[in-house]
Parts: sequence; C-alpha cells; structure tokens
Amino acid sequence: MSLKEKNWDKELEKSLYEEWKNRKLFRFVEDRRRVFSIDTPPPYVNTPVHIGQATTYVLMDMFARFRRMIGFNVLFPLGLDRNGLPIEMAAEKKFGIMLKDVRREKFLEMCKQILEESSTETIDSFLKLGISFNSWNIGSNIGDMYLTDSAEYRALTQATFIDLWNAGLIYEDERINNYCPGCRTALADAEVVYKDLPSNFVDVKFRVKETGKDIIISTTRPELICTCERIVFNPRDERYKGLEGMTAITPIYGKEVPVMPHPIADMEKGSGTMMICSFGDQEDVRIFREMRIEPTVAINADGRMNEHAGFLNGLDVKQAREKMIEKLKEKNLIVKEEKIVHRTPICERSKHPIEFITMKEFYLKQMEFRDEIIKISNRINFFSPRSRKILLDWINSLSIDWPISRRRYYATEIPIWYCKKCSEIVLAEKGAYVQPWREQPDKKCNKCGSDEFVGEERVFDTWFDSSTSLLYIQKWPSEFYRNHEPCTLRPQGKEIIRTWLYYTLIKTYHLTRKPAFTDAWINYHIVDEKGHKMSKSVGNVIDPHEVIEKFGAEPFRLWCAVEGNLENTDLRCSFERIEGAGKTITKLWNVAKFISQFRQGEDYTLLDTDKWIIHEMNGLIRFARRHYEKYDFHNPAIKIKHFIWEIFAPHYLELVKNRTYNQDNVFRAEEQNGAVFTLYYCLDSLLKLLAPITPFVTYKIYEELNDKDIHAAKFPEPIEIRYEPSFTADELTEVNSLIWKAKKDNKLSLKAGISKATVPEKFRTIERDMMAAHKIKEIEYGSHVDVVF
Repeated sequence: MSLKEKNWDKELEKSLYEEWKNRKLFRFVEDRRRVFSIDTPPPYVNTPVHIGQATTYVLMDMFARFRRMIGFNVLFPLGLDRNGLPIEMAAEKKFGIMLKDVRREKFLEMCKQILEESSTETIDSFLKLGISFNSWNIGSNIGDMYLTDSAEYRALTQATFIDLWNAGLIYEDERINNYCPGCRTALADAEVVYKDLPSNFVDVKFRVKETGKDIIISTTRPELICTCERIVFNPRDERYKGLEGMTAITPIYGKEVPVMPHPIADMEKGSGTMMICSFGDQEDVRIFREMRIEPTVAINADGRMNEHAGFLNGLDVKQAREKMIEKLKEKNLIVKEEKIVHRTPICERSKHPIEFITMKEFYLKQMEFRDEIIKISNRINFFSPRSRKILLDWINSLSIDWPISRRRYYATEIPIWYCKKCSEIVLAEKGAYVQPWREQPDKKCNKCGSDEFVGEERVFDTWFDSSTSLLYIQKWPSEFYRNHEPCTLRPQGKEIIRTWLYYTLIKTYHLTRKPAFTDAWINYHIVDEKGHKMSKSVGNVIDPHEVIEKFGAEPFRLWCAVEGNLENTDLRCSFERIEGAGKTITKLWNVAKFISQFRQGEDYTLLDTDKWIIHEMNGLIRFARRHYEKYDFHNPAIKIKHFIWEIFAPHYLELVKNRTYNQDNVFRAEEQNGAVFTLYYCLDSLLKLLAPITPFVTYKIYEELNDKDIHAAKFPEPIEIRYEPSFTADELTEVNSLIWKAKKDNKLSLKAGISKATVPEKFRTIERDMMAAHKIKEIEYGSHVDVVF
C-alpha cells in the first residue's frame, strides 16, 4: 500500500482526533499490566489555554504515549480545576458584584454559570493538540475528565480532612495570618508573592520621655503608629546606645513604648531606628512572637482601620496612610518624606497588598514534620534534579503551620457542625459530600444529646483541594490504590512547587506515611524568541489556538520536543521556530511516500550500506529509549531530526535509490529486496520513535502502509546484525558532499557520470552502491577524494 495524499496537510488532524475521541482509544481499563499513573495538573477553566499549558500538556502526552508503547497501562486523566478564588473573582468581575454583597446561594449560581461557559473551550484545545487523556468515567464528567467541584471529588477532600482531624493533625487557633483585603480571606505563605510598589518613606518624630528630646523613626507604615509596641535600634549603632531602657512617646496617640536594641534594625536604612507595630510586615509578626508581645490589631477583616486607629477609624489602609501623613505634617512631626519603591507582599491572585491580622482558622501541622518531608523529598526522582532545591528551599523557609480554611464560597466546605447548646464539634461521616452551612447532620451531639447545630461556613484553601488530585485519580483508599501506589509521575511547572507539589507531599505523607509519587518532572517558562517573558502589554504572547489554526498541532508538538530541554531554564517560542519544525513533518511524509512505492520481497540480502544504516538506526533506537525513560524528548528529537535530514534521506536513500529501482538489473533481486527491507525498517522505526511526539502524521502513515494502529504498536527494538562499521556517518557525508561539489563546480548535473573517482579505503565495503549512486565507471582507493569526469 502507498500513501494516498500527495502531501501532509494539517486539515488531516481534525478527522484523526475526532476518530480517537469517538473510539475512546485511550480509555483506561484496569488489567494485569503495570500501571503508569500521571497526576496531571488540572487547569483552571475560566481562562483560555495559554502557550505554557499547551506546551506542558503536549510533553506530558509524549510521556503517556511512550509508556503505552513499552507495555504500561497508562492512567492519564484530564482534570479541570473549578474551585477557589480565580472562579469567584471571575464571577465578581463578570457580574459587577462583590461576594460580601450577594447571598451565598446566588453567588454559587453565578460561579457555575462562569464555569459552564468556559469548560468546553479548554477541552477543545486539548483535543486539537492530540492529548491522549483517558478516563475512569467517574464523578461529574464532561466527556472524559474529572472536575474538582464535583460531589465525588469534594467528598474525597472532606474525607482527607476527617482522617487528618481524627489523627490530631488539624487544629483551630487564633493567630496572625496573611490577609488579602481584596479576596477577604486568610492566605498561606505560598499564596503570597512580592512586588516592588511605590510608597512613601517618612521620618517621624517620637519624643523620648526621659530626655524630652526627639528620636527620628523611619517608616513606610505611619498609619500603624497606633499599634506601636517597641522602638528598636541596632546594638552596634553608637548613635542610639544611650537610649537603651528609655521610653518613647508615640506621636498623635501619646502611647509610651520601650526603646531597646535589636539586630533587626538596619543601621544603613533611614534613621537606623524602626518601630515594631502590629503588623507592618512579616518581620513585625516574627518579633511579636519572639518577644511574646500582645498585639493591638488596627485593621479589620474588611481592610479598614478600626477603633484602635482613633481618627483613622473606618478608612481603608491607603486612605489612612495619606491622612496620617497629613496629620503629622500639621503638627510638624515629619522631618523628611521621600518616594521610594518598596518590596511589598501581595496576594498572588488579586494583587492586593497583604495585611497581617489576627483570625481564627484551621491549621494543618507542618512545622514539626519538616525533616520528614525533606527525607520523603529526597526519595523522589526529580527531572531535572536541580528542581529539588526549589522545594527544599521552600520547606526550610516555612515559619508557621498551614492555614487551610478560607472565608469564601466556591470551594469545598469544611465538614463540621457546632452544637447550639454546648458548642461541641460534630464531624461529618466520610463518604458523602456535605455542605454544613445549608444542611444539618443526621446525628445528635455526643456530649449533650442536642439535635440542633450551627454549620461551619468556611471552606478549604484551594490547594487543600488540589493536593487531593493523585488520591482521587488512584481511588484512594481502595484496593486499586494499594496495588498501584505511589503515583508514578507528578508533572508540573516550577512556579507551583511551593504550592501544589509541596502540599501534595505533606498531605499524602500525613495520610500514608509514604512519598506521594516516584518521579517529579518540572518544566520551566515559555519565553519569546529573544528570551523575554511573554506579556500581553508587550505584544509578544503566542496564542496556541492561533498556532493550531496556522500550522496544526504537529509542528507545535515537534517544537515542544526540540525545545523541551530541562537543562535550560526557559523554552524559546516563536512562529518561526514552530513553522521550522513543520518542515521536518513534510520531510518525513515525502520520505514515507518515496518508500511506499516499493514492495517488500520475502528473500533479501543485506549489503554493507544496509547494515551501516541499520547500525545507525539501532543506535538511535537505544538512545531514544534511554532518554525517553528519563522524560527527555529533547535530545532524541534533535537526533531524530538529524538522522532524517542529514543521514537517512540525503545519504542512505540516495546511495540505494538505484538498487531499489534496479532498472538495469545491476543488483540481484535479493540485494534489491535488502535495500527495500532496510528502507522499511528505518521508516517503521522512525514512525514509532516519533509516534509519542507527532502522533497524527505517524498514525496516518503507519495506518495507510500497514493497515494497523501505531498507538497499539510496541516501541521499536534494534534488529541483530553482524556488522563492524568501517566508517562513520560524518565520514560518509563528507565523501558524498565532495563528489556532489565536484559536479556542481563543473556545472554538471548531480546525475552526471564520473569516469574515475578516488575515495578512502574504508568505503570499499559499499563500493557497488556508491558507484551506482554517483554513476562512477571506475573507482580507486587512496587517502583523499578525487573526481575525474
């Protein structure tokens, strides 16, 4: 059989991915094969798939396809993340409302409307990219996927909380927390990022009680003077040593606070003194804990100043800062004011500056388990290994237990009720998803027997939900989970190492005392051609939908493999690079079309030219398998491209073309068949090597030539031949190139005949193919190449 179409066309992809979808070609069915499980990162569905996601999922798909070819039963589900703040913020923006101003039921309806409008677009993008997801057909499904807001998924998250609570690993406490006024909820450290923002740096006069003189305090948070508890200077600062043990009087409020030495004060910053207030930043929080100072919190949960702030009561923080500076100026208490850029903690999602307030929240213990998590982390294989350091640095930076409760709506509810009569906590039963804020438990209070309860209104941190993903796809704690734990692979981006990867490790460790997964594959950022971060404002963003429309999925997939070098920090992307990758797809098609015109004979004899290319092909197969097993598709893709463009097509194929046609019967039929056999062996191997990378074109060629599905084919195995190479591919390339150059220099066609050629002795073994290919009448052997026409 030969290829029907003249050229590969990207339009062929649509019929293929629709066929795979309708046949449920990659559906997971449990059998006796060893399971290779991939805990895919569920993308949020309220935004289109971006180039980074497209690249990551294409590379994951390569892992899945390769593992199927070497005999694994691959668990490769698509999950869609539909919980948490991003969904709520999208609803607030779309409907022009704030969560606090809408009834809970109404707000949840708005969130669901947002989700139903956006989920199908994500699915369509992945389908067009040829991602071979499978399905358990469990939970609330759209096609073949799981949803993190399904009753089944949320019930499992609640079950993990119940187990952790019963194990004494979760507790409730009133503590200082990161707080986002925009999201109106506490945040874990992992949800806080830092950004340089403009700020006012003011030098403010504080009166020293004992001397009556002023001390100058430099601060960016004058609105918090009302909460000042200490004035500190560096112990090495000679300017202030005489003030130790004295008392400062705060301006405006007249509060007396101790002056003392502490190394936290920076001698080179501002006046060299600083006020310790509750709470300007994380350093203030740490000092309050260290000194066991009872804080006075002046900022409420709505982000506004409270009664402790006096005349600033009711203002938001920014307004309060401006009014405080105005008041200090009125009383001539500001010595200097300057505009600076200040490293400010902000909410990762809403971008609001973080405040630090006291709130009652649920915490999962992590501080006392840091050493154990580090040990667990060291048992996981990281690809690339340097990514492990990002995780370890994060673990070592932790300062508090993980606050897992949030004061939002669209997320999994904390499964707790409180007895109205005695306030006893009543925990839900594992199994069913419960919403304590809208339903009552089917039980009585164990302490007093009352059947009246108040439901918990808080929900889980979205990462407490997301860290359930591998437990969900592996059906924890079922027999299937016990037979196939841990999960094989966690693929993800480096920016969520501190969240998704770490939280999955700590949660799975608490529940199983084992590593969550065997391997962690960490990818990096996609940047533009010049190495710059992609940004809509800069105009260098590449939309994967536009890529698919313009070039199809195959050039993009091949680009992902060629560029996907984990030893580099970023992947450079441009339309030119993707279009360039498409040329290899065309080359492969043309090579296959040429080979497909020949029929294989049963009896064949291999000449040394055949053995040489088989030897090269065998080496490529071994190299590819070795690297694919380590999630490295970059180096094999580079070698495969080189093999097609620089070895197989221009040299082997040209050398044996005359033998495959054999129009003059120069070669015996068995020798002709040997060339055809070798061509098909190399093509078959190339198609299978490329099948995980470019599944559309390899499927089409393989199906038309063999009437078989390449997705069901095994990874190629080298065939055994007796052959000791006398020359290398580079040496053969050089000889052929010199002969072709001689013809070109003499303005002759490459098909022109040669009276006599001299080539190195090492090429004697392929003499007949070389003479036929270059139309050489007489050949001699010497130390260099010479051509006589």
